Amino acid sequence: MTDGARKPWEQNLRDAAIRVEEDLKRLATYINDEVVPDVRRNSSEALRSAAIELQRLAAKLDDSRNAQGGGPPVPPPPVDGTRR
Repeated sequence: MTDGARKPWEQNLRDAAIRVEEDLKRLATYINDEVVPDVRRNSSEALRSAAIELQRLAAKLDDSRNAQGGGPPVPPPPVDGTRR
C-alpha cells in the first residue's frame, strides 16, 4: 500500500475518533444533566418505600415472636433517624 492510499484511511479514522469523542462528551453531559438527577430523586423515593416495607416486616416478625411467647416487643426506631 502506498502512502497516498493510506492517508485517506488514516484521516477517516481520525475523523471518526473525533466524532466519537464529541458524542461521548455529549453523552456524559446528558447523563450528568438528565439521568443522574432522576436517579437520585427516584433512588430516595425507592429507599423511603423500602424503609416502610421493612418497618412492616419488622412489625410482623415482632407480632409473630410475641404470639409465640418470645419476649417483649422491640420498640420501633425513631422516625427522624436519631438513636435512642
